Amino acid sequence: MSAELLQRIHGTADLKALYPEQLPRLAQQMRQYLIETLAPIGGHLGAGLGVVELSIALHYLFDSPRDKIIWDVGHQAYPHKILTGRLSQMPTIRQYGGLCGFTKRSESEHDPFGAGHASTSISAAYGFACARDLSGGRNHVVAVIGDGALTGGMAFEALNHAGAHNNRLLVILNDNEMSIAPNVGAMSSYLARIITGKSYTQAKDTARRILEKLPGALDAAKRVEEHVKGMITPGTLFEEMGFRYIGPIDGHDFDHLLPTLNNCKNLDGPILLHVVTKKGLGFTPAEDDPETWHGLGPYNVQTGLPHKSDGKPPTYTQVFADALADMADDNDSIVAITAAMPAGTGLSRFIKRHPERCFDVGIAEQHAVTFAAGLAAAGKRPFVAIYSTFMQRAYDQIIHDVCIQNLPVTFCLDRAGIVGADGATHTGMFDIAFMRNLPNMTVMAPRDEAELKSMLLTSATLSGPVTIRYPRGNGYGVDLATAHILDIGKAEVIEEGDAGLVIAVGTRVHDALAAVETVRKEDGLAMTLLNLRFIKPLDEAAILYHLKSGKPLVVIEEGIAAGGVGEQIATLALKSGWSGPFKHIALPDSFPAHGTQDEILSGLGLDRAGILKQLRA
Repeated sequence: MSAELLQRIHGTADLKALYPEQLPRLAQQMRQYLIETLAPIGGHLGAGLGVVELSIALHYLFDSPRDKIIWDVGHQAYPHKILTGRLSQMPTIRQYGGLCGFTKRSESEHDPFGAGHASTSISAAYGFACARDLSGGRNHVVAVIGDGALTGGMAFEALNHAGAHNNRLLVILNDNEMSIAPNVGAMSSYLARIITGKSYTQAKDTARRILEKLPGALDAAKRVEEHVKGMITPGTLFEEMGFRYIGPIDGHDFDHLLPTLNNCKNLDGPILLHVVTKKGLGFTPAEDDPETWHGLGPYNVQTGLPHKSDGKPPTYTQVFADALADMADDNDSIVAITAAMPAGTGLSRFIKRHPERCFDVGIAEQHAVTFAAGLAAAGKRPFVAIYSTFMQRAYDQIIHDVCIQNLPVTFCLDRAGIVGADGATHTGMFDIAFMRNLPNMTVMAPRDEAELKSMLLTSATLSGPVTIRYPRGNGYGVDLATAHILDIGKAEVIEEGDAGLVIAVGTRVHDALAAVETVRKEDGLAMTLLNLRFIKPLDEAAILYHLKSGKPLVVIEEGIAAGGVGEQIATLALKSGWSGPFKHIALPDSFPAHGTQDEILSGLGLDRAGILKQLRA
């Protein structure tokens, strides 16, 4: 397909130079470009394909960066990036040194607010709107939020706050699952254009001024208007929260989008425009399976099939999901909880075998944790599968509702450590520091997939809260039949020697072992290597037994150094009277770049070559 229109778009000014009748052709070219560009590198394809027309309409009518367009999560902002001067850089998206997969303030002036986690856009946008009004500005502020992100409580907190005031704010609800309003058609689109039009608005303002002088008449009129609109539109909830609800309209039809958005620009107060789109539009595999095509690796454009990873061991996520489903076969009290990530956490496998015992609570991590606490208090055994980076959002609930009450909830933290292409917003770098400090909490990290299964089995025997952190990606192909219940708080001695003590945590054990073996073979120095297994309780006896005064102590963990287990071990060593060289190989006090996991680990000195270099130093 020729992409003559798309190649002319070097910024929003080029877009505005087009005629409205050219926009559908531009949308078609953008879709094809996204499908072909992402095929060899992967990325968030489905979400971007669904908002092509909406992105074009917003930048055609609004004046970014003066007007602020804030995308929730940011994975649907690929078309936005194309329209704001980043077309030539799109082949680098999510690659080391390339474009970020989400919106990022340092990347472009057209990204007014960075994102990566859901449900933040309305809060941020209302902040921009209030700051504008305090400064006497007149620019527009637009938040674009999907119906999935609207399941997060923070979004409703923001709606509740913004709706109680009269600041000019446009919230666009991008409904791509038809979960709120399946009745999109000519009548609803016509109604949206009518109620945003100047004539209707002027008539409504005149009527309000007259009715204000008649006791009770204005309230009665409002109830009649809401009743009439409620029969045709699903916006009563938003109207009750103080927003003027408009829609639903077809988000792929410029004849609906352009006049309605243009009318919204002229309205005062908080507005909610309900736009219905189809995720993955223009690429049949993504349309048919939007969950899988939300974000994935390289794929074949012709067949629509992801490239297979033939011969690779199962991922940690797959091992977790299968092991938990097997455990649930034998234990009726086991239940599983996910926060809108059944596929990402592997629980879609659990759902097939135990549908009545798996709960998807939506993007609501705080609720997920307290819901689990309630289940545990009632005698169930909840396993809460949430990415490490998203578990941060429920820290108060972990402390207040689980740990203080010492309830047997197991937190399964997927994507712990470096995650790769999703970068800083998704890196699971803080969970060791924030989980190991909690009273009553047991914290474990497996060296391989068999040990992950062992830790799941072990967690079911404990009477209090448990955290198991495990990485993104494939395991090592070890025999899962070796899984067994572990001795609580006991480390594993992998290598023994008197040249120093190396303690590795979880994902770093295998690279540490390779480095220790190289030092022994090439340098003639035999060091002891401990697989810590239990971050809490710490195996102090084993550490002190193998710690030799004057010999090096090295701790390796794929988590933030500040507050990490390395600091705890160093304190233990110093209190015991040990003195010698100490090296803590961990994540620095900065957010990592995006790229492959191997590239980032290498850059941080956390791969086997980096560990070897530190041991020799």
